[in-house]
Amino acid sequence: MSQPGTHEDRIAVLLVDDQELIRYGLRLVLEAQPDIVVVGEASDGAEAVRAAQRLRPDVVLMDVRMPGVDGIEATRQLTAALPDTRILVLTTYDLDEFAFGALRAGAAGFLLKNTRPDELVAAVRAVTTGDAVVSPRITAKLIDIAMPHLARPDAPASDSALDALSPRERDVFRCVGQGLTNAEIAEALHLSESTVKAHFGRILVKLDLANRVQAVIRAYELGVVSVER
Repeated sequence: MSQPGTHEDRIAVLLVDDQELIRYGLRLVLEAQPDIVVVGEASDGAEAVRAAQRLRPDVVLMDVRMPGVDGIEATRQLTAALPDTRILVLTTYDLDEFAFGALRAGAAGFLLKNTRPDELVAAVRAVTTGDAVVSPRITAKLIDIAMPHLARPDAPASDSALDALSPRERDVFRCVGQGLTNAEIAEALHLSESTVKAHFGRILVKLDLANRVQAVIRAYELGVVSVER
């Protein structure tokens, strides 16, 4: 959350997009929520880095395609300089060739710009709590682009890495790979959301993963889920 005394208990968000109309729409959606406040805006990556270092937002909504310093480089700089600030990348197209670059740069999640308002709000809240968001609508295509660039050289040829997971953890891992949120996984597997979070925490430890985005990638590498072509 924001620095004590600055924005009370509200989630501080910085909007970054070269289109003013897009920023205006995002602001309207987010500031309609009692627990979210937009603390600033930027129209390119360089401006975003300066603004984030000054404002210290909890979340940055980052466009990837911008003139000058693009969202990928801005994400790379911000994740290095402000590790507690979460970057949520908004892409315009399903097959955005820049999207996997943001993943490598440390983005906490991806959403399409035509995502429903409630999904956007939920994503902002999710990344603030340390979760990560990958829109189910772009997960498969994003991974299809990213796999040649992101596959680890030591990735096992078999599913031996999964031996450490319990059957229920494998179920949760598969759902994560499909891009489902914890709430959606809980509903699908008839579990409580807290139980899903506990399972997912153990999955991260057992597979030596840092966050949900890495878990999605690993699920594809291990064949737990497959890319629809």
